Amino acid sequence: MNLHALLTADVQAAFVAAGIGDAPIVLQTAKNPEFGDYQINGVMGAAKKCKANPRELAQTVLAALPTDTWLGSAEVAGPGFINLRLNADFLAKELQAALNDAARLNVGLPASGEVVVIDYSAPNLAKEMHVGHLRSTIIGDSLNRVWTFLGAKVIAQNHVGDWGTQFGMLVAYLVEQQAAGSADYALSDLEQFYRNAKIRFDEDPDFADTARDYVVKLQGGDEKVLTLWRHFVETSLAHAQQIYTRLNTLLTPEDVMGESMYNDALQPCVDELMQRNIARDDNGTKLVDLPDLPERDGKGAVYIIQKQDGGFLYSTTDLACLRYSVDQLKATRLLYVVDARQSLHFHALFDVCRRAGWLPENVHAEHIPFGTMMGEDGKPFKTRSGDTVKLLDLLDEAEERAAALVREKNPDLSADDTARIARAVGIGAVKYADLSKNRISDYVFSWDSMLSFEGNTAPYLQYAYTRVASLLRRAGAYDVQVTCALNDPAEHRLALALLQFSDVLCSVADSGNPHYLAAYLYQIATLFSRFYESCPILQAAEAVKNSRLQLADLSGRTLKQGLELLGIEVLEVM
Repeated sequence: MNLHALLTADVQAAFVAAGIGDAPIVLQTAKNPEFGDYQINGVMGAAKKCKANPRELAQTVLAALPTDTWLGSAEVAGPGFINLRLNADFLAKELQAALNDAARLNVGLPASGEVVVIDYSAPNLAKEMHVGHLRSTIIGDSLNRVWTFLGAKVIAQNHVGDWGTQFGMLVAYLVEQQAAGSADYALSDLEQFYRNAKIRFDEDPDFADTARDYVVKLQGGDEKVLTLWRHFVETSLAHAQQIYTRLNTLLTPEDVMGESMYNDALQPCVDELMQRNIARDDNGTKLVDLPDLPERDGKGAVYIIQKQDGGFLYSTTDLACLRYSVDQLKATRLLYVVDARQSLHFHALFDVCRRAGWLPENVHAEHIPFGTMMGEDGKPFKTRSGDTVKLLDLLDEAEERAAALVREKNPDLSADDTARIARAVGIGAVKYADLSKNRISDYVFSWDSMLSFEGNTAPYLQYAYTRVASLLRRAGAYDVQVTCALNDPAEHRLALALLQFSDVLCSVADSGNPHYLAAYLYQIATLFSRFYESCPILQAAEAVKNSRLQLADLSGRTLKQGLELLGIEVLEVM
């Protein structure tokens, strides 16, 4: 059930009955629960527009609200606010529906019919994945999970650069290593492999010529060179897949969409834009003018689609990729989870594709930008020597630090149990520390804060779930058909929050902001803790105990499902 949509529809009907049907509905959760559950703020603006007394108009709206479903009480406050409190019987009925729907917690399928193509992760095949790839990977993966849960057909696209000049260099170096019998050893460290190849390319003219020859052969479809190229690509992707498995993401080798796939479509894209006078020739360079973007150095902004020497750019590949997603994948929504520095590029990409008719008005395209992971010194996160941190090393350290915490709290655990818990806590902590932040913002990476069992952290939420699981084990079987009584304010507040799960997921999908879900789960954990402290459960009378166990049960299920949608594992015992 989408609670906010249900209430909004009834408020809209009340606005119509009050003669202000064209006024925008401003319905939001009340900031102070003592005054109610929701607040309608749109009456004052409507009153000003039609020159009416705002309090009298608010009373008219209030009188038109339905009294036989969700409304418990309503009152006009201040200059024309309307405070609403939901009916306890309505909340109890919806809680029961959520509990009876174990798989979905009564969350509907509002995105059914949508085909959402999400472009995320995109590692550089010439190097091992580093911390700069973390945000795209886990933000994109969370959006994948949420859109899928809401009923959309999601197509993940791991857009990797597997084509172009640098691969001639890499293939040439791979041939040398094979001749020396050390190719597999060299490829075990992709970072060093790339550096060594680059040194050879820069310092040895003969090697550079050989590399250029390999580019020509690669682009010409030479089977021997293609075999070497595939070996390099497959080895690179195997490194990336190790990371995806450790991070518990949905990405698989089948999601990889290399730039090579679009190679044959690049020239036709350029030719069509030229023929339709959308692009122009500037001394051999093909480009599209972008009058809507700011000028640079006194020159108008342009989108270059072909170099003077006939070569293509990633901007050309992105054109072909977008056309493929719309024409072949039948996308209704395109999401590009790429760092904020690429904002102008995507603005230009969408503009060119709209003008060319390749991006129809009924297809939504959006850049999902994100900021930078910073070290505690306020600079981009690096090793002490100043090198970029490899993602595999980061995850290893996360598990090591989590294992030390687990051993400290429970030294009697077996080595296997310690490792299992450390993996869930360590990896979860890294992911949640990122996903709980507004993605637009830079954030400071801190081991101490992210691994804390207090505050808005993954360990705190994982422990909250474990606490619920422990309570339910001690309680044993309970009567799930007992009507949930919400007599204590702590019960009412927790019940209301639990029924807002669908609303939150829709907000995450619409905005591309996983931190909305993280904040919500922290709210659930906090409200459950207050409920647990103020409302005795196992010691209560049977009917009350059953009622409160329902709230606890749904709290645990919501925490588990919510964390799963963030890609974070929960544990029955910690």
